Amino acid sequence: MFSKIIKWIFLIAIIILISFGAQNFIPEFEHGSHYQDHEYFRGEVLEVENRTTRTSISQRAKVKVTSGSYQGDKVYVTNQYRENSRHADVKLEEGTRVLMYSFYQREDRNVVLHDIVRDEGLLWAGIILGIALLAIGKIKGLKTIITLVITWYIIVKIMLPMILAGWSPIPVATGSALIIIALTLIIIDGVSPKTIAAFIGTGVGVSVAGLIAYYIGQITQITGLTDELQMLTMARGAFSAREGTINISGLFYTGIIIGSLGAIVDVGMSIASSATQFKKANPDISFQELMFHSLEVGRDIMGTMSNTLILAYVGGSLPMLLLLLYQNFSWVRIVNMDYVAAEILNGIAGSLGLVVAIPVTSVIASLLLGRKN
Repeated sequence: MFSKIIKWIFLIAIIILISFGAQNFIPEFEHGSHYQDHEYFRGEVLEVENRTTRTSISQRAKVKVTSGSYQGDKVYVTNQYRENSRHADVKLEEGTRVLMYSFYQREDRNVVLHDIVRDEGLLWAGIILGIALLAIGKIKGLKTIITLVITWYIIVKIMLPMILAGWSPIPVATGSALIIIALTLIIIDGVSPKTIAAFIGTGVGVSVAGLIAYYIGQITQITGLTDELQMLTMARGAFSAREGTINISGLFYTGIIIGSLGAIVDVGMSIASSATQFKKANPDISFQELMFHSLEVGRDIMGTMSNTLILAYVGGSLPMLLLLLYQNFSWVRIVNMDYVAAEILNGIAGSLGLVVAIPVTSVIASLLLGRKN
């Protein structure tokens, strides 16, 4: 009981230190002034008047403001959408929850429809997930929720602001990944040979994934410059950085490190847990036998998790691949496109980090468990 109290005090102290560092040592960045005069608020559609044109349907909606400094006011917004449109057109109906913003132009207040309110539905999805975790996992489920919150905090409040402030993305992402791994493993299972082995194996695997991606990317001149990165490249003048500008080229490798983190942590913890169970079932098991059985478990996981990583990247690129095939692009041309090559490198580097984590975790777990005995 005393050791558990010490563990939680230690974790709380680490989280406080991280928060303190985020508030005091990470430089702030500022958005461009063209966003500063906009006020965003929510509303609920009361009435909708539709007018059909040749190409679209024009809507004029009466909306009751439900948040912000104008709460309770009734405003009118306009909207256009097309039936069976291939684009994500917004269709307003009575009772629709919407997000709007207002700005002043020559002392006249203008209210503009921004989008449909979606965060409320996402919140309910998160609540359902939390209930499922607690119902099935009990205390482990609670720990999982805590680790999810910590992961979100480190990425959103520490890693991203540091990158936007001009810090090099690769070391920032690697350090953030190692902190997330350590806190996740300690919260879920405490400090034990199992978590130490999983941490070392996962850390090595994630580092290898990032290094291989960087090395191959430099040789093949892969930039991974997506539409989003191009937009960030054009908009980076809107940010104030403490030193220089945002390192756009490093963001691609940062994505590989963070993207492969979950799968590699899963593999490392599964192997370390299996080795622990083997040791409990047979306390006299030798180092060689323990490592052999752990590697066998890792080989089984390797096939499924590598496919999981590859399929995840293919799923994200599916619309682009279909478009290229529809235009009768040859596979040689497709594979050599920067965007496609970047996605392939994502899958290969992540899978390689996963493969490397298997023997490293098996060896460390066997050494630590044997030493414990």
